[in-house]
Amino acid sequence: QVQLVESGGGLVQAGGSLRLSCAASGLLFSRYAMAWFRQSPGKEREFVAAISWSSGHISYGDSVKDRFTISRDDAKNSVYLQMNSLKPEDTAVYYCAAEISWGIPQEEQYTNWGQGTQVTVPS
Repeated sequence: QVQLVESGGGLVQAGGSLRLSCAASGLLFSRYAMAWFRQSPGKEREFVAAISWSSGHISYGDSVKDRFTISRDDAKNSVYLQMNSLKPEDTAVYYCAAEISWGIPQEEQYTNWGQGTQVTVPS
């Protein structure tokens, strides 16, 4: 069974930084595309970033481009999200997702999800 566990969330002032981690188990990590999504109460889930199994393809949501960086370490079965220049609108629960794929799956194709980690940026 695939298990994804996020960590690194917390409260940070606007303009600050956080680094989220997602530790994966129960999967051949190197063959999975990994992604980050986020969701705030009353809002739809939003795509944040994704990285293919070979790290050859990386994608970011428009709202985080040039501020966030996704990376992966296959030796550690982990994916990371470095978040800089945080804004109040970045406040959300951040979820890690995984799906076996040669590239980057569509959002609806992800079937493996973590429980999320809260990121709060006060106004």
